Amino acid sequence: MDWDNLRYFLELARAGTLVGAARRLAVDHTTVARRLQALEKQVGAALFAREAGGHRLTEAGRALLPQVEAMEAAFLAVENAAPGVRQGLHGLVRIGTTEGFGNLILAPQLARFALSHPGLVVDLLALPRLVHLSRREADIVISLERPARGAVLVVKLTDYVLQLYGARSYLERYAPICTADDLRGHTFISYVDDLLFSKELQILDELHRPAHFALRSTSILAQYEAARAGAGLAVLPAFVAAQDPSLIPVLPGVARFQRTFWMSMPGDNKHVARMQATWAFLREAVAAKQGLLLPQINTISSIAACAYPIRANAIFHLIFNLLQPKSC
Repeated sequence: MDWDNLRYFLELARAGTLVGAARRLAVDHTTVARRLQALEKQVGAALFAREAGGHRLTEAGRALLPQVEAMEAAFLAVENAAPGVRQGLHGLVRIGTTEGFGNLILAPQLARFALSHPGLVVDLLALPRLVHLSRREADIVISLERPARGAVLVVKLTDYVLQLYGARSYLERYAPICTADDLRGHTFISYVDDLLFSKELQILDELHRPAHFALRSTSILAQYEAARAGAGLAVLPAFVAAQDPSLIPVLPGVARFQRTFWMSMPGDNKHVARMQATWAFLREAVAAKQGLLLPQINTISSIAACAYPIRANAIFHLIFNLLQPKSC
């Protein structure tokens, strides 16, 4: 049986579409289709069901998949063990994670990693949805929930903080927010409930049930931009919003939440040099960002957020009155 045909089968199983598999293999999609037809002719069975959204494994395809994955793992183990076959890291590593974390934390670090390893290609899937390790959508997945089962290597990558924020332009229009009860009547920005990809994102329920939303989006970056524009209050990761001077923490210490990122990969990947190196680099790179991921509560900001908005003339009159000599 032709190993190349099996390799094309494997990539199509992982990508789910001819175009996706072709992109991973750096070939035309007609080549993938032709290889698949040749393999199906060899095994005497249809391996995929063609559907509108792509290709789905048939029962015969599901039976073949673990055998081909085992062949791939054996091949990679031999390749990595062979001295002098290739120098340095090479090949493709695909990393799947959430949109905000991928774009703002990982992308700059992975760019540096890729520059250090010119033989390596890094795919970063930074998506507002769950990337499935079980479907081999990625080699390494960073998720909000710990994988429950399977032959998977899992580590806790990091905790991170989320906080309720409001733009100065929004907060100036309302009375100070000093307790959770003061959130009544405020407008919020959040996720689309029925499209949430993790229960860990149901954060507002822990604080307040909003009566009105200005905008709901599957994208945390869209929520951030809407909050910056003054559309309402939003719970945002500190690594997204804390360094933006236009956003003010609201109820620090109360409207402050902590979540965890878990990193996982198939157990058979741990013997592959490029996977080992990428795994170790991600742990090191994220550890260096703890100040951004887990910022300390700023007491001054907390006081300011409750007192906000105090107009400049009110401050002037307060200081003026305090400095006046008291009559006997």
